[in-house]
Amino acid sequence: MISKNSEYQSFESFETTEVVLSVASTIAETEEVRPETTVGTPTTFYGRYQDCMEMYAPVQSVAEYLNNHASWFYRCAEPMKVEPLGKNGYALVIGRFGSFGYEVEPKIGLELLCPENSIYRIRTIPIPGYQPPGYDVDYRASLQLIETQEYQAAAHLGEMTRVEWELDLTVDIHFPKFIQRLPKSLIQSTGDRLLNQIVRQVSRRLTRKVQEDFHQSLGIPLPANVKKKK
Repeated sequence: MISKNSEYQSFESFETTEVVLSVASTIAETEEVRPETTVGTPTTFYGRYQDCMEMYAPVQSVAEYLNNHASWFYRCAEPMKVEPLGKNGYALVIGRFGSFGYEVEPKIGLELLCPENSIYRIRTIPIPGYQPPGYDVDYRASLQLIETQEYQAAAHLGEMTRVEWELDLTVDIHFPKFIQRLPKSLIQSTGDRLLNQIVRQVSRRLTRKVQEDFHQSLGIPLPANVKKKK
């Protein structure tokens, strides 16, 4: 269900990635690789994504659940590592990802802002005492709660709320010198593909866990057609 503009539909072939990795490995073997040594401007990867999450309850119930994020965010974010960051913020370790023989373990600070007109916003915030090693992330998301009357009558499931979300994600990476010797077009296409895959995996897992946790908290069964989307 997740979409990225008009082109993000499914996982793409890894053939190009494998070729680039092979070339990068060859370059690395001919020189001493020091990942911390970077030159020039960072490479920017950007994606705009949108999707929705179905919650079979009134808007008010969904809003109360989302507002009390401290009670569910930690367990729903697993296996990501989460640490509290102020009253409404969290520091997350997304996981370890890499390409071109270069790996990063993104750690970002996110703040869940108070809702305005049933619209929730999430933004990146600094993590005290932490300096991202070679990358910078700008995460800007919004979630809107929409009660859907038409679907209620068709499904006979009572009230349903659609949590529609959008995400603008920009990642700047300062690659080491040996990677910057690769064709820029290959670096860009492989990085864009990896970013899309990360967002797809994380968003699907988080959506599934939040749906299950929310319905269990109210003792409401999650419809079979929703479970099949896992």
